[in-house]
Amino acid sequence: MNTIRKKIWLLTSLVIIIMACLWILQSHYNRETQHQYNTILQRYLGLIEVSGSSQEVITALNFFLAEPSIDNRNRLLSSQERLTQAKEDVSLLMNQGNETTFINYVNLIDSLIDTSDQLRIFHSIHMTDEAEKKFSEANSIANYISEMTLTLIDHELKTYEEFYRGIIQQSKELNQFGIWLLLLITFVSLVVTFLFSRSITRPVEQLTVAANELAKGNFNQEIHVKTNDEIAFLAKTFDRMRKNINNLINEIKEKAHLEHELQKSKLLIKDIQFQSLQNQINPHFLFNTLNTLSKKAYLEGSEETADLLVNVAGLLRYTLKRADKAVTLEEEVTVLKHYINIQKARFPDRLHTIFDIDEKLLAIPIPALTLQPIIENAVIHGVEPKEEGGTICFRIFELESDVFIEIEDDGPGMSIDRIESILKGETSQNLGHSTGIGLSNVVQRLRLFFGYDDVINIESKEGIGTKVVIKIKDHIIQEHNEKSLSVSS
Repeated sequence: MNTIRKKIWLLTSLVIIIMACLWILQSHYNRETQHQYNTILQRYLGLIEVSGSSQEVITALNFFLAEPSIDNRNRLLSSQERLTQAKEDVSLLMNQGNETTFINYVNLIDSLIDTSDQLRIFHSIHMTDEAEKKFSEANSIANYISEMTLTLIDHELKTYEEFYRGIIQQSKELNQFGIWLLLLITFVSLVVTFLFSRSITRPVEQLTVAANELAKGNFNQEIHVKTNDEIAFLAKTFDRMRKNINNLINEIKEKAHLEHELQKSKLLIKDIQFQSLQNQINPHFLFNTLNTLSKKAYLEGSEETADLLVNVAGLLRYTLKRADKAVTLEEEVTVLKHYINIQKARFPDRLHTIFDIDEKLLAIPIPALTLQPIIENAVIHGVEPKEEGGTICFRIFELESDVFIEIEDDGPGMSIDRIESILKGETSQNLGHSTGIGLSNVVQRLRLFFGYDDVINIESKEGIGTKVVIKIKDHIIQEHNEKSLSVSS
């Protein structure tokens, strides 16, 4: 959409082209006139040069007769050469109208040159009388040349009189043409400027009227601008804005109505919540009860029951208190063992575990409730479906300065599509039944906590098993060590 810009460039180009054409015509006319003037001037200058050179020859002859020195002789030869050159130049001015006159004129020049040569010869052989006669003859010839020069100049003036009058007439006509052309260009410029400005101001006026309607709160009046330039695009955008504002106002009205209904619903919900709170069990009361039962079972000799109750109490306390905090790997491993002990009580002969833990890595921070949901997923989907049970391997090790946490089971595995949906956070399926934390939730919390996407990876093949790998990079470990050193100092 560059129509307005194109119009401006077109108008500017048109003016430039017209001015260039006028300049070219004026320059051509001036060059032609100047060429004709130069031609005429050269004719006049050539004739004047012949007359002047002939007089110089007479002067040089006079000096040579008075004193025949080498300088005067060279002066005479130089004036003769100048006269000869002038004769050659003036010969180019011959045409059909002046051919006879110019032939006589050139012959007189030749006669003057021959007479001066004869005078120089007679004087060299001491024929003084003959030399003086030749001087008188040369002087007469020079006078004839001067008279004929005036005659030729007068003829030239008469010949080119019409040309002079034509130039004067052309100048008058050119001035008149320039005036009419200026008036025409002014008229055309005014018309084009009016149309161009009208094509801009009319849509702007329509937009102004539409803006006033919007200011009055009338958002239902459509905006129509029948042009094909940037203003039309602006009008369409303005109309879309009007529609969006109108839709937004309608949405606000609907939301206000829904908000009113929601307030009524909240009052009912608060009554229900009040009734529900009255029926809830205090968590501290539940912990104390579990501890009392574990001690009672221990006193009665049921050590396994007591240990089970202790594990349940510890898992419940950890789940409720640490769900939104960062903990160490050691704390996560501890609650993980509580959960394993509880599950082994359920599946004493079917659940097998292998722990391979590097103890020096347990101080690394990690989001709470990260490992237990993954183990729970392995138990529910890898051990429970198999009648013979299964094995879960848990490893913590260091490789190339990075720390890896692996949880592997030999269950039925999962499909690639399900793995991709979990890593993308597109699944809301829960991993187990104790915490209710989904695997996608674990993935998201790990990425937010460590700040990179490849913190967790899932390797699985259907019918073979599943391996979940958590990778804690070296710079995370270094930052933790620096914070630990600063706190200890």
